[in-house]
Amino acid sequence: MRVRVFVDFWNFQLAWNAHMRPQNCDWRALPGALLAEARLIMEPMGVTEQLTIEETHVYASVDAKEGGSLRGWLLGTLDRFPSYSVKVRERRPRQKTIHCRHCRAEFSKCASCGEQYMPSAEKGVDAAIVTDLLALAHQRAYDLAILVSSDADFVPAVEHLQSTGGVRVINAGWAGQGHELKRTCWASFDLNRVAPKVCRD
Repeated sequence: MRVRVFVDFWNFQLAWNAHMRPQNCDWRALPGALLAEARLIMEPMGVTEQLTIEETHVYASVDAKEGGSLRGWLLGTLDRFPSYSVKVRERRPRQKTIHCRHCRAEFSKCASCGEQYMPSAEKGVDAAIVTDLLALAHQRAYDLAILVSSDADFVPAVEHLQSTGGVRVINAGWAGQGHELKRTCWASFDLNRVAPKVCRD
């Protein structure tokens, strides 16, 4: 059974930071640990086929001005690990207006320093994951997807994949998060069980 892992980088990394700091994730060991956990939950269901990793897809966004070192690590280090394919999107700052619900006033600058509110919006990451999930399934490039995210935005894509037959999706999400996605997927497991096996100092 051919397996592709799809990792929503920031969804995974921010939750890792909350659960596992100060330990870091050993990204080299992550695909194998995810595959081992998938085997554990599939065997009681009577699925005894051999699981093999085809590719580990990682999708991340970086700030256009301040994300140089992260971009360098994602594309210069992580992308070179066995099985990994990394896609990086740039976050672009955009002006934001804040609305007061009480007085209905609008503010586009900080009241203290006068600086414009210019958050960096994550662009294209979810769309890239959905596109690859669907396109690679259409190409019959995998039989099982392990989707590492807790984002409910992936529910429609998962429903479509599983309704058309031939592809199963297992969700790997953190405990207490992503209940809707976990319910939609064919099976799920908590990353809290995997994380201690892929820690590095």
